[in-house]
Amino acid sequence: AAAEVCRRVELLLTAKMAGTPIDRDTAGWLAERDGKLRDKLTDFGLAEPRADRMKLEEFLESYIAGRKDLKDATLTVLGHTRRCLIQFFGADKALRSITAGDADAWRVWLATEANDRDNDRNELSENTVRRRCGIAKQFFRHAVKLKLIEANPFSELSAQVRGNRARQHFVTREDIQAAIDAAPDHQWRLIIALARYAGLRVPSELLALKWADVDLPAGRMTIRASKTEHHESGGIRICPIFPELRSFLEEAWDSAEPGAEYVITRYRECNANLRTQFLRILSRAGVKPWPKLFHNLRASRQTELLDKFPIKAVCEWLGNSAPVAIEHYAQVTAEHFKTATIELSGTLPVAINVGGEAKSEAMAKQIPKQRRAASNGGDSQSTPQESMQVVTRQASLQHPATSDEMPHIVSVGDEGLEPPTLSV
Repeated sequence: AAAEVCRRVELLLTAKMAGTPIDRDTAGWLAERDGKLRDKLTDFGLAEPRADRMKLEEFLESYIAGRKDLKDATLTVLGHTRRCLIQFFGADKALRSITAGDADAWRVWLATEANDRDNDRNELSENTVRRRCGIAKQFFRHAVKLKLIEANPFSELSAQVRGNRARQHFVTREDIQAAIDAAPDHQWRLIIALARYAGLRVPSELLALKWADVDLPAGRMTIRASKTEHHESGGIRICPIFPELRSFLEEAWDSAEPGAEYVITRYRECNANLRTQFLRILSRAGVKPWPKLFHNLRASRQTELLDKFPIKAVCEWLGNSAPVAIEHYAQVTAEHFKTATIELSGTLPVAINVGGEAKSEAMAKQIPKQRRAASNGGDSQSTPQESMQVVTRQASLQHPATSDEMPHIVSVGDEGLEPPTLSV
């Protein structure tokens, strides 16, 4: 082995002194050298530094192959960013030659030309661009740790995913019932119900649900979330069996084969595209598809639950945090706006405290109008007590108050309705 190394070194030295290229066999031998021997050859100028010869595709393949700790779905996501980097820069792009300016140009390309899935548009969504920028940061952060590059060219790219209001859609119960009615069998009826009325993540939580996790008599389900299993909870949470969901679970239980383990028995042997089949169901139901099909089902359920239960309870049931729920799931619906115009959010604001006396805001605003409208000529001003009675009578006609909401009528002092002027 030592003799072979000596022979190769002499060939490298001869080529360097003569200024000629090395032969193919020696080039192949040199490419396989790494570690201390490579470093020594580099010190004497007989080989390129490892960082200088590292190509983009070689580095990305090495990084992804080394992440044995990641799930297949996560590796698939990393693969999307890998593909975009190679497509833009080329597989043989030297890792060290990529600059911060190149990273900016790559981001612009993502935002304008990188969509090869949707025929209707060339650009990727803003959040997709941010996710891929974040993964590119992750790749090149590792290259910095390996001392293949000195700085991360992607470090300044924005990577924080934000809620996209334009792609939010509240799925009404009427639309989801039409889809359930158009579903081909009880399995699909349950898939739609679990996504809309239990807020399960599709497909991960949906396909992981087992009959052993469903306790119909107690009205509870154990949900196992692979997405959050690295959290303190281990990705396990307890979710109520909501009344809207119960009949679908009972139907599936009655139709299940003896000894069935999983609630949803289909789509387990292959990576089935649930989205495509759901689009067919919506088309059959005459319902226009909405953006982010399954995400907005989950978001619609979380929005409904937040109207009735504390946010802590809702987040416990659906398996996310309050900031994530508010940013990415909770929606303001047309029903919210309608309700706000016809229902009180609290008791009527009737009285304020000024100078130790209780005064009516509404009265202070209405009395000048009443004075102007008076038609008795000589003395058009009514007494404070009479004015108070008029205001109270009008308020009761406009909004029949309950006993808890009835304004508290107080007598007005000698100074009248206006607050006393301290300087007089």
